Amino acid sequence: MATAMVTGGTGFLGGALIRELLGQGWKVRALVRASSNRRNLEGLEGALELLVGDLQDRESIRRAMEGCEVVFHVAARYKLWNPAPEEIYRDNVDGTRNLLQVARDLRVARIVYTSTVGVLKIPGNGLPADESRLGDLDEIHGHYKRSKWYAEACAREFAAEGLPVVIVNPTTPVGPFDIKPTPTGQMILDFLRGRMSGYTNTGLNLVPVEDVALGHILAAEKGAPGQRYILGGQDMSLQKIFEVLSGLTGLPVPRFRIPRRALLPLALLSEGAARITGRPPRIPKEAAWMAQKHMYFDATRAVRELGFSPGDARLALARAAHWFRDNGYVGARGPGGGILERASS
Repeated sequence: MATAMVTGGTGFLGGALIRELLGQGWKVRALVRASSNRRNLEGLEGALELLVGDLQDRESIRRAMEGCEVVFHVAARYKLWNPAPEEIYRDNVDGTRNLLQVARDLRVARIVYTSTVGVLKIPGNGLPADESRLGDLDEIHGHYKRSKWYAEACAREFAAEGLPVVIVNPTTPVGPFDIKPTPTGQMILDFLRGRMSGYTNTGLNLVPVEDVALGHILAAEKGAPGQRYILGGQDMSLQKIFEVLSGLTGLPVPRFRIPRRALLPLALLSEGAARITGRPPRIPKEAAWMAQKHMYFDATRAVRELGFSPGDARLALARAAHWFRDNGYVGARGPGGGILERASS
């Protein structure tokens, strides 16, 4: 079996990818920062090779990549609010360029770059977006999504020059081992903790994180260089997501619908308070901009060309809720029976 190098392996999606690769018998190297929280890799240390390095250090990238047939570049600074946005561009854009340059020097056989659906053109009429149209940069709000737009552009540049880069665009992965958690995981946690009093008329495309990991491997095996593939699952309104979580837990669905036009003023107030307190805002501006449209997506290309087959997003929500409860994120009011118990068996 081939040897794969994975960046971002200590994170939510990267950890899921490493577990899937090892389960399939791949040899795996993980490039990790010295300061990284390695909780997601606990119990796997004997099965994979950990190499300490940084995406700003090309020599450390080279040491980790030498002898690898496939590289999965999953690492990204995923924050919808950061008081130092230059860090986002340094890690997501400059780090990607460094990695691709080393991969070209070493003649790596296949690179899978993890982008995001946030860089795609959203119709804005509730219809799902596909891979065919990239969003205009002046329509993309927030440093995270803009940094990923530039990073994907970098990947396409290298692909146009002959580097075998395949691009995958995950939607909203959900499931266990969301240790930080991600913004979506935090939304689930806020609901489980009884801190979600309202919602707005928007929606997300949810997909089990394990299936996104498998989609990366399918992209490495079957994807066309220079092509992008949406790795998505089910379109669900925010209200429907909370109804599913309510059915899992017995907790009530939030009662208040917040008008979309109110979100941006609330986000400005929230970020203003964050600059004073140093605590992350409850409503980041980037999240408020995202909520202005239904973030629905069509994964037909990945299904047709890669054999991608996403599972039930409701069961992914159940696994996420169960994991948060079992790992001390939720107190006594946490999730209970029903589908949650069936999903854990």
